[in-house]
Amino acid sequence: MRDYFERAPRDYLAVATPGAGKTTFALSVASELIGRRIVDRIVVVAPTEHLKNQWAEAAARAGIPIDPTYSAGKGRTSSDFVGVAVTYAGVGVNPLAMRIRTERFKTLVILDEVHHAGDALSWGEGVREAFEPATRRLALTGTPFRSDVNPIPFVTYAPDPEKGAGVLVSVPDYTYGYAHALSDHVVRPVLFLAYSGDMTWRTRAGDEVAARLGEPLTKDLTAQALRTALDPQGSWMPSVLAAADKRLSEVRRHVPDAGGLVIASDQESARAYAKLLADISGEKPAVVLSDEKAASKRISEFSDNDQRWMVAVRMVSEGVDVPRLAVGVWATTTATPLFFAQAVGRFVRARAKGETASVFLPSVPTLLGYASELEAQRDHVLGRKVTDEDDIFAAENDLLAQANAGDAASEELALPGYQALGSEARFDHVLYDGAQFGHAGEVHVGSEEEMDFLGIPGLLEPDQVRELLHSRQQSRRTAREQQSAASDPVTEEVTTHEQLAVLRRELNGLVAAWHHRTGQPHGATHSQLRKDCGGPAAAIANADQLRLRIDRLREWAARRTS
Repeated sequence: MRDYFERAPRDYLAVATPGAGKTTFALSVASELIGRRIVDRIVVVAPTEHLKNQWAEAAARAGIPIDPTYSAGKGRTSSDFVGVAVTYAGVGVNPLAMRIRTERFKTLVILDEVHHAGDALSWGEGVREAFEPATRRLALTGTPFRSDVNPIPFVTYAPDPEKGAGVLVSVPDYTYGYAHALSDHVVRPVLFLAYSGDMTWRTRAGDEVAARLGEPLTKDLTAQALRTALDPQGSWMPSVLAAADKRLSEVRRHVPDAGGLVIASDQESARAYAKLLADISGEKPAVVLSDEKAASKRISEFSDNDQRWMVAVRMVSEGVDVPRLAVGVWATTTATPLFFAQAVGRFVRARAKGETASVFLPSVPTLLGYASELEAQRDHVLGRKVTDEDDIFAAENDLLAQANAGDAASEELALPGYQALGSEARFDHVLYDGAQFGHAGEVHVGSEEEMDFLGIPGLLEPDQVRELLHSRQQSRRTAREQQSAASDPVTEEVTTHEQLAVLRRELNGLVAAWHHRTGQPHGATHSQLRKDCGGPAAAIANADQLRLRIDRLREWAARRTS
């Protein structure tokens, strides 16, 4: 806040990690500007109707009455209000009416999650036309900006020093990232628990396909394997939900009102997951569907009670504030960096010192890459075509999610039709602070080794989490070595095929993380590793060659971090 008032800018862009208190910051600025008589009216522009109400409630607590029912066609509002809350879509429909209101008063415009002004050209044009006369404009975002060709109104752009003058990136006035917020105890440390497993499905052509989630696969096969894993009729989802419920029980030993959230792709799956959770936990979860009128009310009720689980379709994303959420299950085919940051942001808000968050993920390289780069800052980029493999994978999965939810008008938007035949879950590893802990794909669900991670206390400082993970990793490694030495080498020996598969999974996971950290394509990273370390392609490399590449990539990451 000091920076804002020292500079006294007309336009100001604050980028802060979810859970860092952007709403509190904006309302503090608004209160001070009103007190100094620099402005006398406020307009809050939010992405959704639910967030309009949430802003109004927060503003009321700050002593600033805001009307969340206002619309451009309504004209005037009660004199009891000093501000209104509207959506980006509403501004786009009638920007002239909003401009007239903005011109009549000395207005502060708060653009919440401002990247939505770039979602559609009409929205951006509407925001620019409506609020060009504003006295002050405060733009907020807590999620990574995308790459596109639509500039966001009132955001400053400059040439990217790494990519050259042809690519423009947004220039924030203030940035407060996850790593900084974690050190300030503003957000919780996040444990990502990854689960792989064997999947079998039948294609539309009648062919049966078997693949292991987490193995190197084409993007289409990865998407279909993920879809098979998320099938509520298989064994993967019940196993992961049971593990997540055990984790929630451990957290609730220290944080009695801690809640869990399952993020589902569509309504049918959400209801099926809710039934599974009811059987597992003995308590019926709250189900929140995006097209139900009572959705916002159900989120508010869940936020205020001590119910164990909520299952939601798209409703619980950016800005939705349920501070007691501590355990999440990623059960959606959506896999964009924007949605990932929004979703994980629901679990990181700290209430008391030492609270931890846990998010259960499918072992999909794209998601693991996002998880390993939770602290990365991403700006809004103009002039770059979206062509890399991860963006294509994410786009196709979004289309699949839309088709499953009934949002797609054409069958061509869905991935090839199939029938899920079976799935089995395996605990893969824990990802924390960019490092992996556990034995990839080799741990059975319900085993003692899995419980070593599910039973991590729910109240730990970030350094304590790291030390505990290292300690458990080392103790498990020692136990395995002792068991191996004492056992019959004929019956206990790991096959060459299994050993190579584990090493390839680890290498590909690290390459995905390197891509999200540097932007370097996966293929280029593999080529550089082969050049530095020697040997053939990863698919036919031997164990020593794979280990050497893994070690080299870890060295690169360590040098870049330091």
